[in-house]
Parts: sequence; C-alpha cells; structure tokens
Amino acid sequence: MEDIEDFLIGSTGGAPPGFRLPLTAVGFNPKKTKTKHLPNHLLNDSLSPKIPGTQTIYIKTFGCSHNQSDSEYMAGQLSAFGYSLSDNPDEADLWLINTCTVKSPSQSAMDTIITKGKNAKKPLVVAGCVPQGSRDLKELEGVSVVGVQQIDRVVEVVEETLKGHEVRLLTRKTLPALDLPKVRKNKFVEILPINVGCLGACTYCKTKHARGHLGSYTVDSLVGRVKIVIADGVKEMWLSSEDTGAYGRDIGVNLPILLKAIVAELPPDASTMLRIGMTNPPFILEHLKEIADVLCHPCVYSFLHVPVQSGSDAVLTAMNREYTVSEFRTVVDILTELVPGMQIATDIICGFPGETDEDFAQTVSLIKEYKFPQVHISQFYPRPGTPAARMKKVPSTIVKKRSRELTSVFEAFTPYNVMEGRVERIWITDIATDGVHLVGHTKGYVQVLVVAPEAPESMLGTSAIVKITSVGRWSVFGEVIETLQDVKYKTTSSRGSSAEDKCSPCSDPCNTCVPSRLQETCDCGPEGCGGTTLEESAVSTNAISQEDQSSRNPIGWLLRKRKTQKIAESEVASEFKETQEWVGESKGTSWNAVDRVLLAGMLVSFTTILALLAHLGLGTSSN
Repeated sequence: MEDIEDFLIGSTGGAPPGFRLPLTAVGFNPKKTKTKHLPNHLLNDSLSPKIPGTQTIYIKTFGCSHNQSDSEYMAGQLSAFGYSLSDNPDEADLWLINTCTVKSPSQSAMDTIITKGKNAKKPLVVAGCVPQGSRDLKELEGVSVVGVQQIDRVVEVVEETLKGHEVRLLTRKTLPALDLPKVRKNKFVEILPINVGCLGACTYCKTKHARGHLGSYTVDSLVGRVKIVIADGVKEMWLSSEDTGAYGRDIGVNLPILLKAIVAELPPDASTMLRIGMTNPPFILEHLKEIADVLCHPCVYSFLHVPVQSGSDAVLTAMNREYTVSEFRTVVDILTELVPGMQIATDIICGFPGETDEDFAQTVSLIKEYKFPQVHISQFYPRPGTPAARMKKVPSTIVKKRSRELTSVFEAFTPYNVMEGRVERIWITDIATDGVHLVGHTKGYVQVLVVAPEAPESMLGTSAIVKITSVGRWSVFGEVIETLQDVKYKTTSSRGSSAEDKCSPCSDPCNTCVPSRLQETCDCGPEGCGGTTLEESAVSTNAISQEDQSSRNPIGWLLRKRKTQKIAESEVASEFKETQEWVGESKGTSWNAVDRVLLAGMLVSFTTILALLAHLGLGTSSN
C-alpha cells in the first residue's frame, strides 16, 4: 500500500486527531459488496456498519517508557474520538500493537501476537519501532502500520483499518504535539518524551533506524506540559528519550537548562517528583556538576540510568559507544560523590562479537567494584541491518555461560541491607501485583513495599514517612508512620524565597522546598539535614503535639518552651543559614507577647509573695 501522506491542502503537520480520512486519499479503490442476492437480514447488516468511534480497541505495548508514552497518547486520541479501550483482546474489535526493535525476543513476541490476531480475524494496526525501522517485514503484510512520529494520526489509521483497508503512515514529519489527549497507564505517572532519536551510531542498535537522528522538543513546550500534568494531579514524572543526555544539542540548549526550568515548576512541598531518564556517558561528562546539583534537589529522585554495556575499552570501541571505561567511571564517581544517597543503574551486553575472556573478566571486575543495585544483563542479539550483525559472533554457548556468570555475581550483592531500621520518606504511586502491598520509592528510587490499608487507592499519589522493617534483594518493606498528602509549610531564606515560590535548583538542597522535619536521611548525608534523623524529628513532632496537655501548667510549659527555643537556636546557628517552619508553629527565636505577659504575671506574683513574707517577718520580729 501507499503511504497516506500530505492529503490535506496546505497541511504541514498531518491531520488533526479524529479527522475522517476520505477513501480517495489512501490510494486504493473501496471494496464493493454484491448485495442483490443476499437475504434481507444480511442485506440490512451490510448496509449498516458500526458507526466509527463506537468500537473497542485492545492496545499491547512492548519496549521502553518512550513506547509506553506513545501508547498512552494513541489511547488518548482514540478515547477522545469515542472508541472504548479494553485489556481483553478477545472482546476487542481491533488490536493496536506498539512494538520494540531493541532485541530479537521483543520482535519475536510481536510476531506471535500478530499471528494470533490474524488467526482470530482481528483487524490489526502495528505501531512503534519495528515497522518504522523494518517496513518490508513479511510479518507486516496485510496489516496497517503507523510510524513513531505519526502517532497523532492513529485515529485515521484505525478507522480505515476497521473498514477493511490496509494503510500505512511512516514518512517522518514534525514531532507529535505534547498536548495531545492522553490516557495514562498509571494516572499518577506522566512519561514525558523530551526528544526522539539520538546522536550515537552504536553498531548493534536497531532503534536508531526507527527513531532516527536527534529531534528535541523546545524547553517552553516541555515546561508547558509539566504545568498541565501537575495541575492534572500527576505525582511522578519520568523524562524519557533514547538518550536523555543528548537533549537539546540540535536546538542550541542542553539537559541542565531543561532540568532547571522543569524543577522550577515543581510543587515546593515535593509532592510531585521528577525522574531523569536513561543517559549515555558521552553527553553528560561536561555537565556532571550541574546534573548533580539537580539530582540533589528534594523534588528530584537521586537516581540515574547510565548504561556502560562493557567493562572493556576494546569492546566499547567495537560497539562505537564513543566513551571509555575510565569516562564511565568518572560519571559514576562524581555523581556518587556529589549526590548523597545516589543510586545508579547500568546495562551490560554479554557476548558482543569479538569479546574475549579477558574482556568479559574486565566487565565482571567493574560490576564487582561498584556493586550497582540495578544491572540489566542481556545477551547479544544481532539485529538485521546493523554492522554488528555482520561481525564474527561469539558461540552461543559461551554467551549464555557469561550471562549466567554475571547474573550470579550481581545477584550476590545485598545493596539494601544498610536500610533496615531507617526512617525514609517515600512517594506512593502504585499497587503491587499481589494486591496486598502499595509500591513507593525513596529519594534514591529504592522500591519500598508497604501493607495497603482496606482502601489502598486512598494512599495512591501520597507521600509517607515509613520505617524500613525488612529488606529483600530487589526491594525493601516498610511500615507507614505518617502520610503527608496535605503537607503545608512556609519557607524563609537568606535568598528571599517565599512560601509561594516554586522549587528552584538547589546549590544547598537541604534548605529548600522540603520542611526540615521531612528531610530524608539520604538527602544530605547519613543523618539528613542538620544531623537529625527522621526518627528523631518524629519524636520532636510528637513532643510539640503535646503542648496542649501541658498548657494547664503554664510555668512548666514556659520553661520547656524556652529550653526548646534555646536548643533550636543553637542548632540553627550551627547547621543552617536558612530556617524552615511549619505554618502555625512559633518561630521560637524570641519571646512573644504571650510569653512576656506570662512572665510578667509570674514576676508580679513572686514579688507579692516576697512582700507578704517580708511583712509577716517584720510583724513577728516586733512581737
């Protein structure tokens, strides 16, 4: 079939969502059904097809978070047009399959579901990287396809496919708009694509064939999207792309500029968190300190995914990764040094063509040295059309052996044992598959499972203080101490920020955006800001909440209050240059009017008692 492109007069960005595609525009003749000899009931059915926009669509997504975002945008447009969405493929009128071309197993899974759909006589639309990068695949014969940069026209393709037409939209134009309708898989998590494509030319990568060269969204468009999703109740944002670090190099900006602009819009109570997506080492080396500054921010997870792929420079050269192992170490070392509690995930490909035993030993040594809490280990899969597919392969038995060995090394690590007994702040966004636990993450993006209440949905989208009760290999378990969905506070600082100000990138993140009693132990050192752990802060909070019970003893209350004020003054002088307070709490740095009245009353009473005693004493002496 021909590509259905440029059929609108003067169009430069394609048809708007929901545009009805005229049959004459797709380069084929509509099928005519012979109805002269049909029974009346069949005749009526043939003349009364389903109204467009009333059918049910099943969407299946493979691959990365960028693919997931594309699926959410396509689902949003279909839903806005009137189509129903279902997780049940059997009840759907059409299947929309969003594909991934990174590994052979992903494409094999696509082949399987396409075959299943054809056998079930389901109309099929295939989207994503596979048709974009390999449009002539035999498996794509007889199905409609939509390219990665044509997702804003998915309604047209679905509508024509339901009519029995095979169409395809693959020619790249401009980037899809960010303000398209969207149906999120998790309503609390926004996956925000900041660019498509990349600047690399890795010899094993098929994704570059599909996503193409780097194309970045403008800072203003991304900040505008951030404002919209925050107002929509999103509590977690994932920046997504094929290489986050390369962002903006095609439009004259860079990743730190974007991050600072986004962070400035985040709610100052850290109720909405930002997670920076995968970045390759070459493009962040010159910005490490700026990125570390952003990662320190209370509204940003102290987590980054930096693939190394191999611990051998020889293998990295064969992969055309454009960095050395030493440069990767620089990235890890600097971020770990500058960002307390920093968590780094990485990727390894086992058995790349030409990898020797010595090369693999260097990879094992690197992983053992850093003991990364997350390592994504995969075997090399030759992708058709890539240079690596033409290289001499390592025998599959050796590849599997190396993969098993590295997996065994990695699984022996116990990265979360030190967390047992800690008190941490977490952000809760999902329910675990067991239906018993809620899923939250710490500032370092460590997964924390907590027992869900009777109505688990009530805690989704909230933040909580939890005590880590036990640890596992892949996650930790916690007990909720306090939920923080309605945190209110005010901020004063030497820089003149106010309570209503947005978060801004922090050179001293301990003193901005988050109330002091909520600072996490991983924010600014092993004992948090000011050397006080969250557990100690909780005790202090409980003591403050007992003020009313002590108010009937004004002398004791006043003395305790003054003692607390002196301690607070000492701590502030030694640990902070800025002060953060809860609304309704006294500043505690001077005697207020009530204190003075109480003190004056006490002094008057004491003076009166002394006068009476003196008078009685004089009377006794004269007698």
